[in-house]
Amino acid sequence: MKDAVAALFEQALDQLIEEGIIQVADRKAVKIENTRDPAHGDLATNVAMLHAKGAQMDARAIAELFINKLPASEMIRHAEIAGPGFINLYLAKKIAFEPVISCLKHNKKYGNHKDTNERIQIEYVSANPTGPLHVGHGRGAAYGATLVNLLSARGHDVEAEYYVNDAGRQMDILAVSVFLRYLENTGQCISFPTAGYRGNYISDLGNALLQNSSISAQITFSKLQKNVVSDSEETKDAHIDGLIRNAKQCLGEEWRQPFNLALSAILSDIKNDLSEFGANFDQWFSEKSLVTSGEVDTVIAALEDRGHLYEKAGALWFKSTNFGDDKDRVIRKDNGETTYFTSDIAYIANKLTRGFDRIIYIWGADHHGYIVRMKAAAEALGFNPERLIIRLVQFANLYKDGERLQMSTRSGSFVTLRELREDIGRDACRYFYVMRKADQHLDFDLSLATSQSKDNPVYYVQYAHARICRVFESIDETPFDQMRGVHHLADLTTQEELDLATTIGLFPEVIRRAADGLEAHLVCYYLQNLAADFHRWYNNNRLLVETVEIRDARLALAKAVQIVIRNGLDLLGVSAPRSM
Repeated sequence: MKDAVAALFEQALDQLIEEGIIQVADRKAVKIENTRDPAHGDLATNVAMLHAKGAQMDARAIAELFINKLPASEMIRHAEIAGPGFINLYLAKKIAFEPVISCLKHNKKYGNHKDTNERIQIEYVSANPTGPLHVGHGRGAAYGATLVNLLSARGHDVEAEYYVNDAGRQMDILAVSVFLRYLENTGQCISFPTAGYRGNYISDLGNALLQNSSISAQITFSKLQKNVVSDSEETKDAHIDGLIRNAKQCLGEEWRQPFNLALSAILSDIKNDLSEFGANFDQWFSEKSLVTSGEVDTVIAALEDRGHLYEKAGALWFKSTNFGDDKDRVIRKDNGETTYFTSDIAYIANKLTRGFDRIIYIWGADHHGYIVRMKAAAEALGFNPERLIIRLVQFANLYKDGERLQMSTRSGSFVTLRELREDIGRDACRYFYVMRKADQHLDFDLSLATSQSKDNPVYYVQYAHARICRVFESIDETPFDQMRGVHHLADLTTQEELDLATTIGLFPEVIRRAADGLEAHLVCYYLQNLAADFHRWYNNNRLLVETVEIRDARLALAKAVQIVIRNGLDLLGVSAPRSM
């Protein structure tokens, strides 16, 4: 429809060029957009404002010329000038209901696009497998899963990936924490380190290690403490590192038993948790594989060959300041160990050689300082850093009975994502996590999420869908005939019905904007507006009237609303219940 209207304005533009009012060299493309408010018409264009300067005319004056030059068309009922020179268009009633017809025709595919097809990878969540996912991880999970759906609906080839941090210091801390609980379960008296991982799940893993391991080494807690600095808030890192060093020496190859048991159990729990949350991944990529495959060594050599490394104080440094970073970064420490950043550089290289047009990272807001160095690494390796798209997700604060709940994995005092889902349901979790812009703070109100009122946005949208289902279940005698309803859509006369048709027509544009801008919250805003339009219409009009033509026209309109709500909720990973 927008293309057809744009063609009319192109003809008007041709006339103004032919009359010498606009110079052909100043010609600019005509863009037709949906209006955000039905009170301002159905469509709008800024074509007059774009050409005002070249024509040396007031934009409103040239807008009037455009309107006068528009060819006669059954599509446009009325055109008017607004503001500094916008042209608002009101479509003929027959045309206004075309989105309803299109929606009924395409059904589950309504809103999808096929005009683009990039290969895109989205990496999200990627929480260290050091404990269960907590509610702080939920927002990134919901946002990432929704983006996968949106970009797929936009027509892209999308792959979702989880980066498993199965190497490095945090995993060693996890392993030694489990081993200490193992020792405790053997009857030894231990002093648990301040920097260790706590919580019942660590005790459970320690007991599982006792029941299922084949550790032969006879180790006492006193052996682990040998030559280790005392534990305090100031020395906790050195203390835990000393315990790890001694555990590795005492256990030898058997160190892999607490390490692998903890990794396997927690990663399995994370996979199940995310699957139940509706966040599914095409690939689970192991950080450790970058080391064993030699990719870490390869990327260090590549940076060295390109002249981007130097040695200082026994360490190997990356000249990231040459690419806009505020300081250079260590990639290999003076003890020969590589840093987390080195693995990240190897991971970037691995991703960029897999043929993706764009790679999207979804990180917590606390990773803001990491963006420049990641793009610096990509550029230093010879890749276009613009292929890396990084979106930050602000923290979600969870409140219950007015009290903010803590989310610290290390301390063991946290609410898991599974507990939240079991408490309020997956639908409320998924919807509430994405209903605000991802880079804005979110206060998650449990009381609101479980309320059955119009103030609860997910309930309000789902209730609209259930209401429509109930209407169709109430039909008796003469069955609903969709074709008859479509033929009589133009007989619908209320402004509420026209508003609904217009809002239905906005859905494909909302998907395009949400996908292109990576703004999942736009779908929530849209669905709440559509639900409001429907509830208003439903409350003020009887759908099952005696005149079967009007009845079926209204039912056809209601069915289109039902389809759009279902499609929109599906993008969000939220169900569309038939009854509530």
